[in-house]
Amino acid sequence: MAERAAIITGASSGIGLAIADVLGQEGYGLTVAARRPDKLEEAAGQLRDKGYDVEVVAASLTEEEEVQKVVAAHRERFGRLDCLVNNAGVGIGAAVGEISTKRMDMQLDLNLRSIILFHRETVDLLRAAGAEHRKALVVNTASIAGKYGQAWLSVYSATKAGVVGWTQSMHKELAQEGIKSTALCPGFVDTPMTEFVKGQVPADDMIRPEDIAETVRLLLRMSPACIVPEVQFVRPGDDM
Repeated sequence: MAERAAIITGASSGIGLAIADVLGQEGYGLTVAARRPDKLEEAAGQLRDKGYDVEVVAASLTEEEEVQKVVAAHRERFGRLDCLVNNAGVGIGAAVGEISTKRMDMQLDLNLRSIILFHRETVDLLRAAGAEHRKALVVNTASIAGKYGQAWLSVYSATKAGVVGWTQSMHKELAQEGIKSTALCPGFVDTPMTEFVKGQVPADDMIRPEDIAETVRLLLRMSPACIVPEVQFVRPGDDM
């Protein structure tokens, strides 16, 4: 049984898979969650091939019961939670007059509501880890769009701004219990989620998922006396 354990959502590719790899390197038992079972199993196989202890839970995280399913499986497998990575998200562009209610709700539910639910469902485990070593860590993937609202990505920008605000609130509420909270705010990262823009921004010019993951390693290694509430990742010359 791993001495420390983590939940990573949106772990079937991109940023989530890269963070899961770093956590595995650091000796964490991993519960990985994502919507598509086939892609998630493929990703989990890559992690297991590296010798990591991996629990796989395919789940649609827009549903409360599915969030609870992920947490229940993690509790049964590992019995502790030292790092929670809320990475699952979706972005759907539309002009304001053309916003689909279904697509709006999907973004609100996955990008923001699921993060709130994961905090609620795991806070007892995080508090136990914080009491033990004062270095429980919650990482919430936001976006640079949550810092600087974007046209046609208005709903996405609003949800990611909400993630930043939620992370700030959790810092104030939980930091004294040894639970660190950090919002990651990247610009364009070379993942499947950014395929829509690769005609304008070549993949080679984008931030790497590994860049984001290495920041999580840094956060893990910091002392209990140091908390980084937010990290922005931008490409050379981008507005800040």
